Amino acid sequence: MPEPRIPERHAQLLEYAQGLNPPSGWKIEVSGDEVIMMAGPSVIHQRNLLVVREQFDAHRPRDLMPSENTDLASPHTGKLRNPDLTYIPFAVVELGGTEVPAEAAAIAVEIVSPSNPENDLVGKVRDYPLMGIPVYLLIDPRRGAVTLFSEPAGGRYRRQWTGVFGDLVPVPEPFGFELVTGELIRYPA
Repeated sequence: MPEPRIPERHAQLLEYAQGLNPPSGWKIEVSGDEVIMMAGPSVIHQRNLLVVREQFDAHRPRDLMPSENTDLASPHTGKLRNPDLTYIPFAVVELGGTEVPAEAAAIAVEIVSPSNPENDLVGKVRDYPLMGIPVYLLIDPRRGAVTLFSEPAGGRYRRQWTGVFGDLVPVPEPFGFELVTGELIRYPA
């Protein structure tokens, strides 16, 4: 099956974004006609990410490595996203560079940003299935909510599990465990 062509404008935007050198602590993403630049996360964000990462690390398949703030590139969709946490095959290290093919990621984990929640709640829910990412775990400390998207097909996720902090999240294979969310904390009101 031939790889779909992306519009030239999107290809140019992706190339432009890849050439940017953001200040330390900032990250860049591309979605549609937008280049998105985001500031570094808060300590609550980092703590929640640690709670999640430690559990994933305990259930990590041996051929996958954790990677925080890695650029996942999807040239055929014209998208470049940078999840808070992903698990990628050790084999991608051999590719070198700073980007990983998005379809190689086993999961994308995001902690919702209080300054730009739409990026995680709308943009990434739209982009990740198009990029071939099989599982998207979305943690929202603003509301104390957790959503797990899985089974991408036809440009969207077919399955969605929703709960609140304190619930056990059924994480599918290749991890295959219940994520404990009782230690996650909310952002201050």
